[in-house]
Amino acid sequence: MSDNKVKLPNGMELVFAPGCFDTFEGTQEELDELVKEITESFVSGEALTQAQSIDDLSEEELDELLSMADDDDIPNRTLQ
Repeated sequence: MSDNKVKLPNGMELVFAPGCFDTFEGTQEELDELVKEITESFVSGEALTQAQSIDDLSEEELDELLSMADDDDIPNRTLQ
């Protein structure tokens, strides 16, 4: 993915952080399709209308989300 920023109609930008797909397991074509679907959902507004605040999640749902984030698979990054 050469350009990691997408300008949205509302003036905001959708930015894919460097390394955000490092653990993606699939072909380049599948990754391109995933990025396209994500981008289209933000351009159409669907992503925002279907978003759910983490404040609305139960403790069990939060635990499940946290368990999916395996710290060993996430490289250390420094924000600049």
